[in-house]
Amino acid sequence: MATSLWEHFAVLPDPRVERTKKHKLEDLLTITICAVICGAEGWNDIEAFGESKESWFRTFLDLPHGIPSHDTFGRVLAALDPDAFERSFQAWVTALKGSSAGKHVALDGKAIRRSLDRASGKACIHLVSAWVCEDHAVFGQLAVDDKSNEITAIPKLLEMLNLKKAVVTIDAMGCQTEIARKVKEKGGEYVLSLKGNQGTLHEDVTLFLDDARTRDFAGIEHDFWQETEKGHGRMETRRVWCTGQVGWLARRHEDWMGLRSIAVVEARREVRGEEPEVERRYFISSLPGDSARRLGQAVREHWGVESRLHWTLDVCFGEDQSRARIGNAAQNLSRVRRIALTLLKHERTAKVGIKCKRLKAGWDADYLLRVLEI
Repeated sequence: MATSLWEHFAVLPDPRVERTKKHKLEDLLTITICAVICGAEGWNDIEAFGESKESWFRTFLDLPHGIPSHDTFGRVLAALDPDAFERSFQAWVTALKGSSAGKHVALDGKAIRRSLDRASGKACIHLVSAWVCEDHAVFGQLAVDDKSNEITAIPKLLEMLNLKKAVVTIDAMGCQTEIARKVKEKGGEYVLSLKGNQGTLHEDVTLFLDDARTRDFAGIEHDFWQETEKGHGRMETRRVWCTGQVGWLARRHEDWMGLRSIAVVEARREVRGEEPEVERRYFISSLPGDSARRLGQAVREHWGVESRLHWTLDVCFGEDQSRARIGNAAQNLSRVRRIALTLLKHERTAKVGIKCKRLKAGWDADYLLRVLEI
């Protein structure tokens, strides 16, 4: 493994007692990360990959007792402290990509559905990730018991990040006063999606902005931005209205620290031969009222966490079908996938997609080293 990668994970505490340590933790993690980069999805795959590449691994690993068994890989990843693993992951990704300060941080949750274990009454693992849009990389991840607990997990995740001058976007589940306060206290700005989970806040903002639009914002200072994209027989127009006149709202909802604007984002999709579709979404933000373009772009880029992270993990890495369930295995293996994805995205000499890069790394040991030694 590249020194720059391993030096951040060398501090991980080994969960095994001394007499059971036939294999070095460094060797176990190195083989696991390399195997996942090259297409492995489970413990048997990782063992098979290690055995097929044993002579190559021996050029830089000790392997005093050969390649570990699939049971050993599973037991160690299940026992490894996920919080310690997360701290090492964050230190590594920050060293690789730089700080998250001044960037766009999109927070979103994802369930690993096959981690559900009905026999033991264990719910599926739900992960909240902090995706930095400029770097196309996860900068932090926490596991929660279920989606409702994202509300308590998000402030903990924000606490781990450098948010100075960053813009944080979160869907309606994260539209909470405590979360807005945490972002501001960390020196960042927020754009929070509204739904019906905040009492009358969504209704108040919706009525105000819909009425203002029908009157073309007469007498209301506001900002407007629009962009249109065409292609493949489809045209999409996004329009954003934003206003900083929120004094009336702040008086009724005074707990929102730093609230400076509200906005409506309208997406109109026209497909040849079909009726146009129009969707409107409403937001509160600590950005100023003249930030329609910035806010609109942030809202659009937020969904990169779905297309560039969650979709890739499910389609290219088979995450949603992973049956790792014991102990901390599900969230630790998920973290390994994010390490692999970050390494593959960061390697830019091969002008192909992630799936093809994984195949190439499995076929070509020199290319695998290039992915590791970035």
